[in-house]
Amino acid sequence: MRARCIFPATAALLAFAAPAGAWTARNGNEVVAVQPPAFEVVRRHARSSAQEFWCSAGDYATRVLGAAATQKVYLWRPVGDSTVAPGRTAVQFTLSAPPGADTSTGYSLTVKRAGDNLSAGFAQQYCFKSITDF
Repeated sequence: MRARCIFPATAALLAFAAPAGAWTARNGNEVVAVQPPAFEVVRRHARSSAQEFWCSAGDYATRVLGAAATQKVYLWRPVGDSTVAPGRTAVQFTLSAPPGADTSTGYSLTVKRAGDNLSAGFAQQYCFKSITDF
């Protein structure tokens, strides 16, 4: 009887377990290096916004990759299913522009268009808003 109660709880914990080799950004999202040159930001909860994805990308670029604050971070693969954490949502970023992507910047922050970009420092600034929201 007891084993039946433990199994669903264990399954739920595994569904939210960090992907192997994950680095945790300031806002709690996991970031994993995937097929070079990209890295994947895995959403920590269903309400993660574009700001939170960009925060994690900028944080990883500066603190792990050693990118300068002026280095551009590009959206490589728009929001969709994670390649490293089944059942979770993710966005892939890189420090180089995706081949053939439109890299002109728009007026709204999004994670839906490959080629969108921000400087690493500007993206990381979204982390400070996230931290003060808690």
